[in-house]
Amino acid sequence: MNQPMNQPANPHRADEQSLSETAQASYFKQVLCATKLAEVARGRVCVRIDLAGTQVDLVFAGAEISNVYLPALAHLVVEPFDVPSLTIHVWDSERSEVEMPPPPVTRDCFSNRGDIWRMDSARYRSAFHWIESSVNLMDVESSEAVHWVPSTVALPYWAKASPFRTLFHWWLESTGAQLLHGAAIGDDNGAVLLTGRGGVGKSTTALTALTHGLQYVGDDYLAVRLEPEPRVYSLYCTAKLNGAQMPRFPQLEGMISNHGFSESEKAVVRLWPTLQSQVRRSMPLRAIATPVFSGTPETSFATTTRLALQRAASYTTMAQLPRAGALLHSFMHRLVHRVPGFTLRLGSDLAAIPGVLSGFLARPDAELTALASAGDADVHQPLVSVIIPVFNGAHFLHDAVASVLSQHYSQAEIIVVDDGSTDDLLSAISDLPVEVRLLKQENCGPASARNRGIRDAGGEFLAFLDVDDLWPPGNLDRMIRLLRESPDAMVVHGRGQMMRRGENGQDEFIGDPTQVFPHYIGAGVYRQEAFAKVGLFDPNLRFGEDGDWFNRAREVALPILEIDEVCLFLRRHGQNMTHGKSMVELNSLRVMKLALDRHRAAQLST
Repeated sequence: MNQPMNQPANPHRADEQSLSETAQASYFKQVLCATKLAEVARGRVCVRIDLAGTQVDLVFAGAEISNVYLPALAHLVVEPFDVPSLTIHVWDSERSEVEMPPPPVTRDCFSNRGDIWRMDSARYRSAFHWIESSVNLMDVESSEAVHWVPSTVALPYWAKASPFRTLFHWWLESTGAQLLHGAAIGDDNGAVLLTGRGGVGKSTTALTALTHGLQYVGDDYLAVRLEPEPRVYSLYCTAKLNGAQMPRFPQLEGMISNHGFSESEKAVVRLWPTLQSQVRRSMPLRAIATPVFSGTPETSFATTTRLALQRAASYTTMAQLPRAGALLHSFMHRLVHRVPGFTLRLGSDLAAIPGVLSGFLARPDAELTALASAGDADVHQPLVSVIIPVFNGAHFLHDAVASVLSQHYSQAEIIVVDDGSTDDLLSAISDLPVEVRLLKQENCGPASARNRGIRDAGGEFLAFLDVDDLWPPGNLDRMIRLLRESPDAMVVHGRGQMMRRGENGQDEFIGDPTQVFPHYIGAGVYRQEAFAKVGLFDPNLRFGEDGDWFNRAREVALPILEIDEVCLFLRRHGQNMTHGKSMVELNSLRVMKLALDRHRAAQLST
């Protein structure tokens, strides 16, 4: 593990057995021993920081590596006054000449997000980040952690501008706080948290506010606590900005730390100590907003829904933080119900933005709450047909139907298609708290069962839910709203998040939603016309019918609105139809051949 690795083509190992707690504890102890040797070799440099109200010691193996990471944390440095709540050891092999112990798993267990498959202990946390080749380990009970890199020479700019993000995430989550991807700026009246996917204007807005005299908590990643009051905390005194935006901020030119950055990089601006009077460690949180570009010179705040705000914030955060999952979603749900939420419609007149922000923050809390509540007003809901194909899944049916009911979508018909089940499905249906439409057929596979439901559906929109999967709350309303706002789109489609039952009996998220199979049928909502244009699912495919349908949809240029949000929870268990199947059994090669055959036929016809 002493040099960067190329990412594997298929890193998923969700079906394999986890390493024992003993094995994971043993690896942590091996790494800690190597860490101590590195500190002896280079000398210990210990710095105390105040991390979102907790005392954390950073112990560096030598001054050289401390000089790499500390500038981004300079505003958090404090004098020690008690024992630390957490100790993070930081070292590299190049300078210390100490080898990192090899991991107890193979390289195909390293995922894109940083999770390490099979190393999922609740106590011994572990992550590996590919590009910087960093190993991050934490013993939550002993409050001791390790951050290792082979060398600091080729570290990417973001690793130095926002270091130890994974370790901060694990630690603060254990204290009731949550790291969030976003920016926060404000004035004496409090702060606004800007969140959402990259490229929506968070950094530009934050730096515009800063250069016009407002106070700055952070950009990229921050921490938020809800008790005793909602409050946002700074993690880094740096900011990152696209090179094309830098000419707008000439006053920041002298603070760039990575001069000569490439076109694929961002400029890293060190705000401390030059602007230390405006950089705040924490501020009361008055509102949350997702920026969008208005297309006009004016900037204004507009209403949005709690659901849209929660999903925008949680998805972009989850995609980057190893082991982020259920706790993040729970935190975001509480946050958007405690703090008023809005859409910030950004105008092209940057100089006007700070005044709009200050005027907004000057409003009383009651007024902000009243304004935000308008975004959750009821609207007319068109009929959606929810099709649930079932083959010997009676014991899952109650949870699937409960997931549909949890959408609180009043105009939904539930169609259960019995695909030749031999278990007691009728009893399961009779125990449901709601009436469903039951269609029966001989066992022909999920594609045929879905087609049967499509033919009998009465809804303007169609949605599909496999009996062992679940939807996030509010999923139907969110996606149907998007389709209604995009009349040309035939499908709105998001991503799937895998889950499995933990030893405590609770479902827990596993892996990165950006890494899973991209064509889960249940992660979308479809107009009826989509199947008239593309055709039904191929009944000859027992597996792979989802990828085949989306291939055909692309071939006919069906307008599909892809959204970077988790729209489906996939429960992994021993009874999954795809469990343990090979590529041949899953029809992956057959689906590819069908696409090639259609391509050849199209060429011959022309």
